Amino acid sequence: MTDAATANPVHDWIAQAVADHPVILFMKGAPEQPRCGFSAVVVQILDHLGVDFTGVDVLQNEQLREGIKTFSDWPTIPQLYVKGEFVGGADIVREMFQSGELKGLLAEQGLLDA
Repeated sequence: MTDAATANPVHDWIAQAVADHPVILFMKGAPEQPRCGFSAVVVQILDHLGVDFTGVDVLQNEQLREGIKTFSDWPTIPQLYVKGEFVGGADIVREMFQSGELKGLLAEQGLLDA
């Protein structure tokens, strides 16, 4: 993240949210009602793994929707963060789930009930 990015209040809010929640998903819609297929896929994967996560609906705020893209330097939504680290978007999360890598990462971080 650049110095200019740290002066951005939206980036400050995102950084705080990422720090406050062990698993956070910036998505379109809410976990109970995703508003795009990609967000729905990531929610289904996290639910399947039984991990507690926080969903943030970027459709509620245009500055947040654009800010998350510049915060992570990743152009698409959803975006998954685990223990403060950017994991990826829907395709990466799906690939990591299919390979077992996502479950391993979550277990390694103490976020899964064995």
